[in-house]
Amino acid sequence: MWGRAGRDGTAARRGGSEPMAENTTQSNGQRGTTTIADAVVAKTAGIAAREVRGVHALGGTASQMMGAVRKRVGASEDVTQGVSVEVGQTQTAIDLSIVVDYGEAIHKVAQSVRNNVIQAVERTTGLEVVEVNITVTDVYLEGSDEDDDTDKSPSSGRNLG
Repeated sequence: MWGRAGRDGTAARRGGSEPMAENTTQSNGQRGTTTIADAVVAKTAGIAAREVRGVHALGGTASQMMGAVRKRVGASEDVTQGVSVEVGQTQTAIDLSIVVDYGEAIHKVAQSVRNNVIQAVERTTGLEVVEVNITVTDVYLEGSDEDDDTDKSPSSGRNLG
């Protein structure tokens, strides 16, 4: 995901010998450290992405199927579905998989998601978001029932039944 070595630029060390936890944010001039777990960044990003008009769902086909199973058994929705994060000391990188509603301009939806996620994560965590990579995995057609086991759409090239 990072593509470059050390997004934070330096390898900060506590006491000069032990590496600090990857998800620790230091406040200069303060006593102690604040640790922000990867799950916090992932949840914030997932919620922010779902707020954007034109985003039907997050995740690819496999994670959507798991979400449907969770819904059927009454489990709560996983807001981190389709979200992957790497959290450093002062920066984070986020990967999202989304399904866009048919008729929406995909590139505009993706840019709106990117902007909303960056704003939400930076505002709530204080971490700098260095990149938000978005993969559009599908387009949702209004009126199609994703949970219908009899759907054998010829355009998909696969039998869902």
